Formats: sequence, C-alpha cells, structure tokens
Amino acid sequence: MSHSFNKIWIHVIWSTKGRTPLIKSTVENKVHQFISDQLRDQGCPIRIIYGMPDHIHCLFLLNPTKSIAEIIKQIKGTSSHNVNQNNLIAEKFAWQTGYAAYSVSESAVDKVFEYIKNQKKLHQKKTFEQEYDEFIKLHGF
Repeated sequence: MSHSFNKIWIHVIWSTKGRTPLIKSTVENKVHQFISDQLRDQGCPIRIIYGMPDHIHCLFLLNPTKSIAEIIKQIKGTSSHNVNQNNLIAEKFAWQTGYAAYSVSESAVDKVFEYIKNQKKLHQKKTFEQEYDEFIKLHGF
C-alpha cells in the first residue's frame, strides 16, 4: 500500500484540580472554544467538547503524527494558562494531572457524541465519580 490512512476517534475525559466545580456556565463556552481551537491547531478535528463545572469530555480525531499524551498535555497546559491569564475564574485554575482516553469506532461516534452532548442531563442522576468508575470498569481497568 503506497498511502497511509488513519482515522482514530478519541474520547477524552479530564477534570479540574481536586474536581473543584470551577467551570461555571458564564465561562464554559470560552473554555470549550479555546480547547476546540487548540485541538484544531494540533491537527485534531473536534466533533464535540462539553462537560460539567468539574470535568470535560472531548471527542476528536487523533493527529497520526502526535501521541494522545502529547496532545492532552498541550491542551491542558494552554487552556489553564488562558483561563488564568484572562481572569475567567476568580480562583487559580488548574486541571487534574491525569485523564482517561478511549478509542471510539466509527460506528459508535454518533452514540458517544450524544452521550457527551447530554452530560448535564446525565449528571442529574449520577456523579462524576460514578460516571468515571463506570468507564473504568467498562474498559477493563
């Protein structure tokens, strides 16, 4: 084969430091837009970004020349710097060190998109900890 083809969808979840609910509705669009722009700048077209005051979900196509760790490190670093530099939040803002990343088959992209889009409704019934534990068990960790 003379060409390389990659189409790897990634669903990533990460939280604010200490899971503190800092991303209020007044700033969430700015935070999400900045992260979306940063992903695009890294060659990772984004399908959706959404979340809650204490965590973010992103669904994007992986740039085949970069690792997931490299992308997430860059996104988290630049977005926390942006939030603090622009005083979007009164407190010092930071992301938790870790993250969870899962590959998503093309046939499941729409389902994951809907799942992310409905975060606010989902979290009326379960906490972030419950959601995260379910992901960990589902993916065999």
